[in-house]
Amino acid sequence: MAGLGQVHEDGSFLSRIDKKLYQLESTLALVSGLAIFSLMLLAVVSVAGRHFFNMPLPGYVDWIEQAMPLIAFMGIAYTQRNGGHIRMDMLVARLSGRALWLFEWLTSLLVLGLMLLLIWGSWSHFSRSFDFASPWWSRDSSMDISLPLWPAKLMVPLAFSVLALRLLIQLWGFGVAFVTNAVVPVAVPLVLDAATQAAAEAQHITSNEEIKST
Repeated sequence: MAGLGQVHEDGSFLSRIDKKLYQLESTLALVSGLAIFSLMLLAVVSVAGRHFFNMPLPGYVDWIEQAMPLIAFMGIAYTQRNGGHIRMDMLVARLSGRALWLFEWLTSLLVLGLMLLLIWGSWSHFSRSFDFASPWWSRDSSMDISLPLWPAKLMVPLAFSVLALRLLIQLWGFGVAFVTNAVVPVAVPLVLDAATQAAAEAQHITSNEEIKST
């Protein structure tokens, strides 16, 4: 399992593209967090309504259905940029230099191929639901309060497309690192070992405690 990694930045064109896309990824991750917070509020309203007024929130399950793609997919590109996805490090930890960058490039290429297939499939799923000629532009709706389902289905190919862009940037970064045999490549996550990550977390906690005490 990999821990969060650091991403080296400089003034190169690749780094500028990386930072621009990171702004979009951060916004999508924020939207995902707000969706989680909104579901928490809906749960409080629904439970309180059921308990005190015997009237739960109508369509509570329908709203959960709408929010699930936001929660599940909007933050995946952000996590990919920061090297936070789970992976096996038994082999990678033994590699260095060009061997490491080649391995990272190949695995990123495989993931990109998978994501392109998922974009194609999820877009087809959305297109079967969306119809300009139908009420609310939707051929299907939720069971309880009849919310159109196409907005939730559209979120999946959009999130996967942002992840595909992130993978293209990382392919570029790992490719440059392989060609130049870079020690610290740009726009790719440099995964920290357990000791370094623990030291960084300890320093972060210590800094927060110092701020609170002042």
